[in-house]
Amino acid sequence: MRDYVEIGVGREARRTYSLEDISIVPSRRTRSSSDVDTTWHIDAYTFGIPVMSHPTDALASPEFVIEMDRQGGLGVINAEGLWGRQADLDAAVARVVETVNAVDSMDFTGEQAIALLQELHSAPIDEDLLAERIGEVRASGATVAVRVSPQRARELAPMVIEAGAEILVIQGTMISAEHVATGGEPLNLKEFIGSLEVPVIAGGVADYTTAMHLMRTGAAGVIVGGGTNTNEYALGIEVPMATAIADVAAARREYLDETGGRYVHIIADGELSTSGDIAKAIACGADAVMLGTTLAPAAEAAGKGCFWPAVAAHPRFPRGLVETPQEYLTEGVEPPSLEKILQGPAADPFGNQNIVGGLRRAMAKCGYTDLKSFQKVGLAVKR
Repeated sequence: MRDYVEIGVGREARRTYSLEDISIVPSRRTRSSSDVDTTWHIDAYTFGIPVMSHPTDALASPEFVIEMDRQGGLGVINAEGLWGRQADLDAAVARVVETVNAVDSMDFTGEQAIALLQELHSAPIDEDLLAERIGEVRASGATVAVRVSPQRARELAPMVIEAGAEILVIQGTMISAEHVATGGEPLNLKEFIGSLEVPVIAGGVADYTTAMHLMRTGAAGVIVGGGTNTNEYALGIEVPMATAIADVAAARREYLDETGGRYVHIIADGELSTSGDIAKAIACGADAVMLGTTLAPAAEAAGKGCFWPAVAAHPRFPRGLVETPQEYLTEGVEPPSLEKILQGPAADPFGNQNIVGGLRRAMAKCGYTDLKSFQKVGLAVKR
């Protein structure tokens, strides 16, 4: 039963919960973590771990995407990022990192780096350059996922698919089933997705109704949440992830009945920093997670410890900070490998490394051996 509170005369608000508001409740049975299977399937593709990377140039160097695949996850390329705008991709990302490192961390707000990102993204997309780089990753044997925005999906999707994209991600911080722009033709996702020959993951969403609409478009997966951004401050919009995931999972159950068995995957993108957060997201109903800052310290990440979401480069209204995990940039401290962050072994006791191992142990402690069954685990509200 939904809980509504009166916030003033004639105005009510729904009480919702973030991941930090809930905890997982173990049952009487436990398992060995070695018996836990974290395999995740979407369409014809199988992944050993339920982890996607946020589509940002701070993460997605070709080396990073290939290593994500080797570790069993899915690296996502941003088609509207620097891959198709800057001939020297490494140099462009290095300029952003140098801007971050040149400013005292106590005074740094990210504005200098954001201004540089806006400058770098003002260059037009060279479709031949983007296609060449996508093709290089495809040639490595890695599964290729490419993100486009709803605004440019019609323009860019055919090109990136021809270049080798096997999974298309249509993603904004918030999305609807029909994107309408004055003076332009609306993007009807149902018609658009139906015209494509690759599976589509779309999002982010925050509520039952929008999720149901997206599922009815034919999307293979729905992203819940908007990742790391400043929408809460800039727009007054904030997604309480525990409630949002549970609501979208309810929409999935209804859609499953409506279609006689078509299962749409839920990918959580927000409030995710540790293995415990990931475990709680899956316990609420997610099939996989999309990680950003958690993966930024990896030695293979393009940003060398710096992180910014795609929306940080918006030309008029950026909504993303440029963040730096300072402990990994201290002189003499080697950055951890992506393998160490995902699979361990780790010396960090807070779940920032070996995050898949942490998920396995959470599942095992509660007596579950696969992701789908773990969605039935008991939950408690901490406040």
